[in-house]
Order: sequence, then C-alpha cells, then structure tokens
Amino acid sequence: MIGHLKKTALATALVTLSTAGAWAQEVTLNLHQLLPMQATIPAKAITPWIEKVEAESGGRIKIEHFPTMQLGGSPPELYDQAADGVADIIWTVIGYTPGRFPKTEAFELPFMVGGSAGSSKAFHEYVLANGMDEFSDTHPIVLHTHGSGWIHSNKNVTTLDDVAGQKLRGPTRVTAQLLDKLGATPVGMPVPAVPEAVSKGAIDGAIIPWEVTLPLKMSELTKHHSGFATKPGLYTATFVMTMNKDSYAALPDDLKAVIDANSGPEVSALFGAAMDAADVVGRKVATDAGNTITELDSEKDRWIEVGAQVTNDWIAEMDGKGLDGAALVQSAKDFIAANAD
Repeated sequence: MIGHLKKTALATALVTLSTAGAWAQEVTLNLHQLLPMQATIPAKAITPWIEKVEAESGGRIKIEHFPTMQLGGSPPELYDQAADGVADIIWTVIGYTPGRFPKTEAFELPFMVGGSAGSSKAFHEYVLANGMDEFSDTHPIVLHTHGSGWIHSNKNVTTLDDVAGQKLRGPTRVTAQLLDKLGATPVGMPVPAVPEAVSKGAIDGAIIPWEVTLPLKMSELTKHHSGFATKPGLYTATFVMTMNKDSYAALPDDLKAVIDANSGPEVSALFGAAMDAADVVGRKVATDAGNTITELDSEKDRWIEVGAQVTNDWIAEMDGKGLDGAALVQSAKDFIAANAD
C-alpha cells in the first residue's frame, strides 16, 4: 500500500512538473548580425539587451548571439533572413538594401543629425509615424542611427576642395550621392571590408563615425580625420534590429510583453548612447596616435550648400515615387528637434 501511494505521488508530481513546464514555455531564439563581438553595438547594446530580456523573462527566453555572419549569407541579406525565418532576430544597416526603405533615407540626408542618442529616439519615432509599412514583413524592435560621420582618409581634407578625386567608401546610396556631389569617387561595400580595401589602396578612406574607427582600426590605417564639431554633422546611417514575425507570434503573451518592454524609441536611444560614448573613445585613439584631426566648421556653409543639392534631388525622387519628399524631410527635422541631444 505504501509503495502504491509513493508511486501515485510520484506520478502526480511528474504530471505537475510537466504541466508547469508547458505553462512556463521556454524559447530559444537566434540573433544574427555582421559585426564582431567586440564592436560597440554587439558589446555595449545588443549583449546588454539580450541579458535584460533573458533576465526579465525569468530565464524562459534564451537568445543565442551569432556575430560576423556566422549563420551564413552576406550583410545585405540580413533583413531577408529575418523576414524569411532564417534568423529569429537580426541587426543590420538599413542602407545595405538600397531603395528598399525609401522613407528611412530622410535621416541619412546631409546635415540632418547631431548626436546618436537623440537622433536614434527621433528616428524610431519618425518610422512609427511614417514608415512602418516598409517593415511590415518583420517585427521591428530597435531603429537607431550612429553619431555624426567624419572623413577618415590617407589624403588630408582641410577644405571641401580636398575631397575631389578621393576614393571613399560610403555606407548607403544617399551618402554615395553626397560623395559624388563633393567630387569624390564613392565606393560601396559593407563596413567589415573597409580595412582590407584601405590597406591595399583600393580606397583612400571612408566616411564613418568615430565609433566605427575602433573595430576597423582606422586610426592605424589612415592618418587624417576631418569633420564638423558643431551639430548637425555631415551624415548618419540608420540601423534596425528586427524579429521574424512568426517567431514573435509564437511567443506566449507574457513573453511577447518582455520583448515589447525592450522595444521602441527609448531602447533605440540606449543603442544610440552606446555609439555616442564610443565616438569619444574613437576620437581619443586618433588623437593619441598623433593623427591629424581637422574641424571644418569655418567653411561649413559650403558643405551645407552641396548637401542641400542631395536633399533636393532626394525630395524630387521621392515625389516621383508618389511620396511627399518635402513632408518626410520636415517630419524628420521635427522629430530630431524634439529629441535634440
């Protein structure tokens, strides 16, 4: 009799544990992105985000982080990997798929933004107001920018005229248009390819924020850095961390709530703040290396005039697509002003 009671109690306990396990569903998600783990966004933004999500889920969500394209494919394929379910979550440069997200390009126009924290919050709010239809095939979590971009080159830029003839990598089609207007030869490539291209002399340098100079070791590969100390800066690029829609939909409601609590403009601002902090470090590294740092603010009006040509061309292009280009630019400016750093 005692043995029977023990067996019954054990069976009941196993059923209880099984039911609890089904109720407390555990989920493993993969997160795929293009940068090495030591780069700012993986180390200072994505990793803390993962840790926070895992902790707030009570350990029921586990996220496996795959950097440097470890799940295969190339950086321009990352967004489709999220849309198609190859990855549960991805982080990527929006401009790696030119023309696919036209409304987001308003933030990439010359002399639009200053610091990254404020402009990242502004960018997420702008997309919520104007561009969520462009991301309808995924579930966006974070939409952010980097800080003001600078020119990092082996040919010194002390005036606008010095840009002419330089081969410079630009991250997006809008920045390529800016480089072309400035007289440079724009070269498109994912950012991990820049160091080899510079070291082999295939390009003279790149336009990137100070933060990106750190993992690329641009202060070793180039000796001259030129940009603007006053805001707004030369340009920015935009980024998205987004989730496969089916992966999100499969979560129980309480785990959806954890993802939702770690999504949105305020979270985007944290990603931007990480980039702002690294910009300070990147500039210090270049200074300590004895490199030439040239602030071009005394002739900023000349650069802004060239940038205005890019903006006007973009507005006309958007109008041709049936979008109100001027209204998008004004909306971007309004959100940026409301979130000024």
